[in-house]
Amino acid sequence: MRSIADGLHAIALTLWIGSLWAVGLLVAPTLFYSLGDRALAGSIAGKLFTLVSYLGIGCAVYLLLFRLFRFGAKGLKHGRFWIVALMLVLIIAGQYGVQPILAAIKEQALPAEVMESVFRDRFSTWHGVASVLYLIECCLALLLVWLQGRDPS
Repeated sequence: MRSIADGLHAIALTLWIGSLWAVGLLVAPTLFYSLGDRALAGSIAGKLFTLVSYLGIGCAVYLLLFRLFRFGAKGLKHGRFWIVALMLVLIIAGQYGVQPILAAIKEQALPAEVMESVFRDRFSTWHGVASVLYLIECCLALLLVWLQGRDPS
């Protein structure tokens, strides 16, 4: 490691991608499988996804700034810069675009659970959009790890 900044880069990448995969691919499915109450599982998973989003935003900003400070304008020519930037856009779209729509649909469904209401199909559609955004983010994260292993700079 060349500096503290390099160490923080590795930590940010590890925390972000590890939390992304752990929550999305392990914890959330386990909640829905293990808990009898799907609404409770969804509520817990939603809170975890929000935390992962905030962590991802912070890590992405650090990783982008790291590249810019380390490589200057040449950093804009690095594929890793643009992968992180795209992942950041996906997080922001999901957290501040799709999640408020899902919350509004849930609120419209009250006092019934959204999946037991007339809003079920609309909720399912937007949940699918959120899932696709998350899946794309996970695939981009896999690419980042692959590239990091090939050339850690």
